[in-house]
Amino acid sequence: MIIDLTGRSAIVTGASGGIGKAIATALAAAGAKVAVNYLSSGDAAEEAVASIRSLGGQAVAIQADVSLAEGAEKLAREAKEAFGEPIEILVNNAGHLVQRLSNEEMTEDLYERIMDVNLKSAVFVAKAIIPGMKASGNGRIVNLTSVAAHNGGGPGASIYAASKAAVIAYTKGLAKELAGSGINANAISPGFIGGTAFHSTFTSAGAREATIQGIPLRREGTPEDVAGVALFLVSELSAYITGETIEVNGGMYMR
Repeated sequence: MIIDLTGRSAIVTGASGGIGKAIATALAAAGAKVAVNYLSSGDAAEEAVASIRSLGGQAVAIQADVSLAEGAEKLAREAKEAFGEPIEILVNNAGHLVQRLSNEEMTEDLYERIMDVNLKSAVFVAKAIIPGMKASGNGRIVNLTSVAAHNGGGPGASIYAASKAAVIAYTKGLAKELAGSGINANAISPGFIGGTAFHSTFTSAGAREATIQGIPLRREGTPEDVAGVALFLVSELSAYITGETIEVNGGMYMR
């Protein structure tokens, strides 16, 4: 079966590179009009849009700080204006470890920054988009969590892990809240995914190799591995799935 998203509009947050870019590209390739959200990487976002357009897709780059409620509202408003229709697909990909720091050293400011970018962003972008989805009677929300939500993460990442665990619980509650409205909400939990700024910034070469050796499939994942699952979850193939978290980790964590 071919997934066809023609006639549907989407937002992917944090989509200027890595997993977000791969998801935006996959949705556009399936026919969706895609808003590529970014915070500060404007050039990269425009490159992602240009790449999508070169392949015949439709996309627009929208700057917004989705860790702020007003930024989430701005993104929803500008995406609707750009496409002239309600957004029916939302992928909350924006997220960040921000900084590795032990609980002994944790500051209130860093705690809030981590929780805001990982959890608050998903909550308030969804809040801004849900009314339009309800009006159209059709919607798909996909929230990105992490394997850290299950295992507590690496050194200095306990708050990040907690924020991603909260995303899983939030997704379940949201799925129940929206049941009957034609809107499904699910989550994707990536494991060790290469080709992203996350591991380039926070993971040493030695830790990377050790992690790969512990993965049953013996390789790190790719952004495209995650994008394929996102494409499935926003399509009609997943019509009877809601409140679920799908693990994309090569077997490093099995439920």
